[in-house]
Amino acid sequence: AVVSTQSTGSGDGNQSFYSSGASFYDPSTNMGSMGAAPTAQTTSSSFEDEPPLMEELGIDLTQIYQTTMTVLNPNKPAATNLMDDPDLSGPLMFCLGFGSLLLLSGKIHFGYIYGVALIGAASMYTLLNLMSVNGVSASITVSVLGYCMLPMCLLAAVAALLSLNGLFGIMLSIVTVSWAAFASSKLFVSVLAMYDQQPLVAYPCALMYGIFAVLTVF
Repeated sequence: AVVSTQSTGSGDGNQSFYSSGASFYDPSTNMGSMGAAPTAQTTSSSFEDEPPLMEELGIDLTQIYQTTMTVLNPNKPAATNLMDDPDLSGPLMFCLGFGSLLLLSGKIHFGYIYGVALIGAASMYTLLNLMSVNGVSASITVSVLGYCMLPMCLLAAVAALLSLNGLFGIMLSIVTVSWAAFASSKLFVSVLAMYDQQPLVAYPCALMYGIFAVLTVF
């Protein structure tokens, strides 16, 4: 009788344990003691709310395309709001591309490119803030000078295929330096509203791009 009573009590305890476990997880509601389990709909909606990868990295492909087209076409007027949000990914890409193209000619000039670009950007930043009333930020200065490295990339690409040590190389260098200087000064004067001072802005830009041309040809 004692054994049967104990087994009966044990059975009642197991039944109460399993009945209490029913409150721990209810399959009909998909709820547990830790809250609702994530569903496929919740997961998909959270991914849809995430911003694009390019936006998270701060890369605006539309702005890169517009600025590149402005540099490629010197006759195209630059929009005054083109540098409201200066982009540095495009200039970095063009500078690395310039150094990589020089590698095809057997020239390892990454240190020179970094040094000339740093000194040139600092000099242009100082000069433009002395010439303009509103002033210019360092990010805009670096962005404009970096985007206008595109003609120098084309010169380096030609140098990888042909020798530029003759008259052809000198004439091509003059054209590309003038192209880069005109494009960069056009962007600077459009941002700073210094349209009557473009030749004064183009001269120091030509000096900086002239150094890059020397690195390319010689």
